[in-house]
Amino acid sequence: MLIDTTLREGAQLFGAYFRMETREDILSGLLRLGVDEVEVGWVGQEGLEELVRRIRHGAGETKLSVWSPCRSADIRTAATLGVDRVNIGIPVSDAHMGKRLGLNRKGLLEKLGRMVLSAGLAGINYVSVGLEDVSRADRSFALDAALLAQTMGASRIRLADSLGVLSPRDMCELVAAFRMHLDIPVAVHCHNDFGMATANAVSALQSGATFADVSVLGIGERSGIAATEELAAYMAVRGGDVKYRVEYLRDLCALVAGAAGVDIPRNKAVAGADIFACESGLHAHALSKSPELFEPYDPALIGADRKTAVGGKSGRAAVSSALGKGKTAYPAEQLDNLVASVRRMSWELGRPLTPNEFTDLADSIHKH
Repeated sequence: MLIDTTLREGAQLFGAYFRMETREDILSGLLRLGVDEVEVGWVGQEGLEELVRRIRHGAGETKLSVWSPCRSADIRTAATLGVDRVNIGIPVSDAHMGKRLGLNRKGLLEKLGRMVLSAGLAGINYVSVGLEDVSRADRSFALDAALLAQTMGASRIRLADSLGVLSPRDMCELVAAFRMHLDIPVAVHCHNDFGMATANAVSALQSGATFADVSVLGIGERSGIAATEELAAYMAVRGGDVKYRVEYLRDLCALVAGAAGVDIPRNKAVAGADIFACESGLHAHALSKSPELFEPYDPALIGADRKTAVGGKSGRAAVSSALGKGKTAYPAEQLDNLVASVRRMSWELGRPLTPNEFTDLADSIHKH
């Protein structure tokens, strides 16, 4: 299951400021996509209560949650927001406990136990406890914290690789260790500092985690977290999960990119403009015969289009195929001349030829 946190983690991206209308548009897009849970923001965030009120009636099966520090006043506030779940964050590494909170291990466990208990007493029916920096924490102590939270009434434990230092194998081992001892679901929050976030999230889900945090385009602190579009597409296409309406992904990515002021690389997985573009001769020729040879899924599944072009990497097969599409009567003996001309022109332009450029070039050679 996917917990989208674009409006919490994503909003922490340096320089990103989402206006209320934009937050509502993003939330509507996430509901249309069909994510299982949306973390709509954090306690104390301006306009949070209004946002929840605006979208509450249209949330359908998607659960709405909010992030809260492990403080009694914030937890009491969270209980009044009308969300389905409250995600309480608390660090479990010694460095964070000592330098951020001024607590030792015993003090942190006492605080955690009190806060989870108080959340239940405040009327919060679903308390998720996020163990921050768990990847650098003492494993046995982190397990003690998780078990205490479970005993005090927590409904979920969220494991945060806060600095993105884990590999997929490390993530599998971490999740398996917690799943072995817990009776409540495990979630993961994977940062992308070494480019591992999406792979770690997939590995976690395959190793027994029930939930994975994601954000659109992976935006968030520093290099962000696992990407909504990548996880949703993978689970829909490879996992056969029909609840995710992945045809809406690219529009959602464009919306978030504009709002956050980030560019989408043209080769960005799922969201990029050129991920189904092909110029290479062998690949282009194969695509014309059987697209699945060089495409992992039908572009139409995510609302994308296939495009092929001839250029400096094209050979006889690709150029012949392009001629056939253009319905140009062209003598076979002149094909080599056309291939050479296509390659030369493409290198001069520094890009593949447009359909009109190719047609004009073919006609010019044909006439001579």
